Amino acid sequence: MMEISSEDIKRLEKAGYRMEEFAVIDDGLTRLRNVDGCCYFYSRADKKCRIYRKRPLGCYLYPVVYLANEGAIVDELCPMGQTISEQELRTKGKILDKLLKKIDNKSARNSTKFMMFYKEDLNAKS
Repeated sequence: MMEISSEDIKRLEKAGYRMEEFAVIDDGLTRLRNVDGCCYFYSRADKKCRIYRKRPLGCYLYPVVYLANEGAIVDELCPMGQTISEQELRTKGKILDKLLKKIDNKSARNSTKFMMFYKEDLNAKS
């Protein structure tokens, strides 16, 4: 399942969708809901994404993914992976790198906030 950001959620809600319909929270991560093995927004009848112009950033970047110790690569499981040019891989790789840094920074801030609250809670109990 594709992870989605708060910006993705806001954009989709502004388009009239409810988060409860299109997303699930799994291990603290918000992801697109799958229905019968496909993304919630995929139209089997039309064989296309119903929100293509408003799709999440992860969907835009795919099949470029990040592999630890290798960086940005084309997902070998994607049947259309061979259509990604070297230029597109570099461009999307840079975007992916910025996104991962943003996620890391946000996680670090949240961890720090949690530790601060945890320490305050411990201090209150003593």
